[in-house]
Order: sequence, then C-alpha cells, then structure tokens
Amino acid sequence: MPDQTPTSDLARFFAFFNEVGIIYQLSSAMFEARLPPGFTVSQFSILNHLIRVKDGRTPLDLARAFQVPKTTMTHSLAVLERHGLVQTLPNPDDGRSKCVWITEAGRAFREAAVLALAPDVTNIAAKFPSHRLAEAMPALTDLRRLMDQLRDH
Repeated sequence: MPDQTPTSDLARFFAFFNEVGIIYQLSSAMFEARLPPGFTVSQFSILNHLIRVKDGRTPLDLARAFQVPKTTMTHSLAVLERHGLVQTLPNPDDGRSKCVWITEAGRAFREAAVLALAPDVTNIAAKFPSHRLAEAMPALTDLRRLMDQLRDH
C-alpha cells in the first residue's frame, strides 16, 4: 500500500526532527562543558535513565534503550563503574547475566551535574518563557512514548 502521508506532513515532521536535533546538539555541548573532565553526556544519560526508568537493567537492555551496540554500552558502563557511579551485579532473576545499579555516588553525581547547569538554564529561562515549554511537553512526551513503542516492535 503506498504511503498516504501528505508532502506537507512529511516536511513538517522533517523540520520538527531537524529542530530537535539541533537543540540536542546545542544542549549536549552546553551540558558537556559543565560535566567534570573526562565525562560525557552519554555517560550522564545512562545515570539519568537508571534513575528515571529504574535501575537493575541489563547492559543489553540499556544498549537497546540507547540504540547503541552492546560493546559501546559495555565501555560506557565500565567508565561509570570505574568511578564508582554504578555497580554491576549478577542478575537476581537468572544469576547468569549482569544488572546495572546506580550507586549513591552515581545519584549524587547526577544531581551535581544537573545543578551545574543552573547558570545556563537560568540564562535561557530569562530569554525564553517556561510556559512555552510547559505547553510543548505533553506533545513531546506523547511523541517520545510512541517512538519508544515503535522502536520496541
């Protein structure tokens, strides 16, 4: 069956994803500048994910969630574990695989990283009203949930 999506919708979605991509690039650079030397936004994102979604995930679950090869995730987790921010323990369900748990140091690191962004966020908030973000959040959350579902199928 041919695609029934009007060209104007395709252009709108492309423009939207383009804007989101640019915002991601700009916000990642801003955030990475505030992280301690040697840490990346990707590593922070793993900690944030473990808090947001719940820790105790396998490295493979995390690799799928971030859509990266398992070897890439294993490397990132090794860096985080070396700094005491996560620990990898046997999976309580099967004892064969491993699960990743965020440590108290990892929680503190995440909170400190978020607080380090305060000057940048304050500067942006002074120029861009937060109510506009609040208006956009329901649509962004719905789109993220849909894309999560599509990814998982």
